[in-house]
Amino acid sequence: MAPIHTQPLLSVRDLVTVFEMPGRSARGVDGVSFEVGQGEVFGLVGESGCGKTATCRSILRLFAGAPARIERGEILFGGLDLLRLDEERLSDIRGAQVAMIFQDPMTSLNPTMRIGAQIGEGLRRHQKLGRAEARRRAFELLASVGVPNPASRLDDYPHQFSGGMRQRVMIAIALACRPKLLIADEPTTALDVTIQDQILKLLLRLKNEYGMSVLIVTHDLGVVAQTCDRVAVMYAGRIAELAEARSLFRNPRHPYTRALLKSLPGLEIEGRRLAPIGGAPPDLARLPPGCRFHPRCAYAVAECRAQLPPLILVGEGHATACIRHESLP
Repeated sequence: MAPIHTQPLLSVRDLVTVFEMPGRSARGVDGVSFEVGQGEVFGLVGESGCGKTATCRSILRLFAGAPARIERGEILFGGLDLLRLDEERLSDIRGAQVAMIFQDPMTSLNPTMRIGAQIGEGLRRHQKLGRAEARRRAFELLASVGVPNPASRLDDYPHQFSGGMRQRVMIAIALACRPKLLIADEPTTALDVTIQDQILKLLLRLKNEYGMSVLIVTHDLGVVAQTCDRVAVMYAGRIAELAEARSLFRNPRHPYTRALLKSLPGLEIEGRRLAPIGGAPPDLARLPPGCRFHPRCAYAVAECRAQLPPLILVGEGHATACIRHESLP
């Protein structure tokens, strides 16, 4: 695992999460380990279905009714193993110390509740505020995330907000109790480029004001470049590469990372032409032997098909799960 330069706030160790389906099961998260430091912005990046969201939902055991179980691992938050807590104790931590912004604010917000009440809900539960004080804090939070005319918007419903404004409301709800860790799952999905930029800058500003750590889940390496200190690239439930963001963009050491960079406009390696990644990610219930990326990898050899490569250090703070990392062109 790549080291961090600050005391870890969150340590995920050998996490395995299994999803049960009729007649088969799939390891959506398979032996994942990483750390998030105090005040750090850490990114989990990869294609859809690679295990990013499953990893984050495992941290708080929020599976939204999915048939999932955590098979093994440790999730240490401030030294406390979240996997060993009962539901009541964990619910005291959710929202208060660890908060999560979900992918789609329209489905995450309650369409029948006014915005002020939704923001105040966590404040009343975790901080025992009265109705009037919770409403005052809700006003302050809406103002802090840049919602215009916050006093008049407290009594509006989610459908009266634009997509970008709903995302700001979700951020206000997540930050209501000043959490130590904010998990942002695809915080800019379905937003236009200008609004995306505004939301990312808002998250970074609030991260500095609150002194919190941020775990960002994204498929977009442009978001990583703009926000993250360190990043883990995931593929088929495992970490393929882990490094400081600048090191990852400067010298990617896994073929999948290189393919991701070459497939995104403006992030090509050394000016190489834009190129799609051939093939498709594997079915997690029918994984290929050996390296999971080898069916799509231009550099695969027989050994890649025979053994699952471990994540090994290849430089200071830089780890890769590729046995051919030294011979990549």
